[in-house]
Amino acid sequence: MPQVDAIEIVEDRTASSRCDEGFLHVRRYRALNRRVDGTRSAVYRIDVLDRPSLDAVAVCLWARTPRGVEVLLRRQLRPAVLFRRGKVRALPEAEPLLYEEIVAGLVEVGEQGLDALRRRGAEEAREEAGMEIDPARLAPLGAAFYTLPGIVSEKIHLLEVEVPRGPQAGVFDAPQEGDGSPLEEGATLLWRGLDEAIAACESGEIEDAKSEMAFRRLRDRLRG
Repeated sequence: MPQVDAIEIVEDRTASSRCDEGFLHVRRYRALNRRVDGTRSAVYRIDVLDRPSLDAVAVCLWARTPRGVEVLLRRQLRPAVLFRRGKVRALPEAEPLLYEEIVAGLVEVGEQGLDALRRRGAEEAREEAGMEIDPARLAPLGAAFYTLPGIVSEKIHLLEVEVPRGPQAGVFDAPQEGDGSPLEEGATLLWRGLDEAIAACESGEIEDAKSEMAFRRLRDRLRG
């Protein structure tokens, strides 16, 4: 698969777009707090960011090997992270083009219940990692959680499943099917040892919160 070395902005539609159109919707409210004693707070502003689906699944694919437990990660384009470049930031930071995380995807409209989450997780594993998995084998990895509850409505459901390790070594191409989006171009996969992956999260080499949570929960589960 051809590798991507940059994202080029061909149009900035920020000023001409409504906040309730596109892939992300920004809901802008003026609100107040009603108190039990009948009084009310001052009016304040609330911005809420949501998508057509309020839920997502993230799947921790792992394998037992002679070297210990290993987890599969996917390196892919993440424009929101990339576009931090050139802006004022609290501390110096790395600027990778591809962002490393576990397999994940949005729950589609109408998919409800644990079995539906398992089917969605299996589909994401097939599209993003090329693995055919029986949905019934996917197990919840702790409770679902929010990443930015102050502004983002999305809740992430973690799942895990043990898979065959396969012969791959180092970084290798992800399946080209994906969801057909150019954002899937140049994606790669790699295996990391579980403890190595957690250490990479602590050092900042891996900067994805859901992945770190999945790794730590998996380690606790396997130990317990």
